[in-house]
Amino acid sequence: MPRILGIDIPANKRMDIALRYVYGIGPTGAKEICKRTQIDPAMRSKDLTDAHIGAIVKVLQESFLVEGDLRRQVAQNIRRLVAVGSYRGSRHKKGLPVRGQRTKTNARTRKGARKTVGAIRDKTARKIDGSTKGPEAAKA
Repeated sequence: MPRILGIDIPANKRMDIALRYVYGIGPTGAKEICKRTQIDPAMRSKDLTDAHIGAIVKVLQESFLVEGDLRRQVAQNIRRLVAVGSYRGSRHKKGLPVRGQRTKTNARTRKGARKTVGAIRDKTARKIDGSTKGPEAAKA
């Protein structure tokens, strides 16, 4: 497994796919890197030489914002939105979808697992809870 900028690139994948494992590089960026370094996109990453890896690292450092720097910038942008009190910032703060998606249904990725609110439906749980409004509750 070759390492690029501290990231293990999968050995058996094509270069245009393997480069996407670096945070901040997508399909277009991966093809651009292959083009600039004259590496065949169909070449497997296990066949990379040290010269190829050096060329890739050089291109990444010169013209791409990747990994830690990019993560820091994204986090800083979110902190700024929260600090100025924008609508998007408040959605980030509450852990809800930011870009206008519906939340009545779906949105489970942002909202997390369901939390049941309201009536207890299971009869055994009702008896334990003591909130039964049955005949014995009416006599009291």
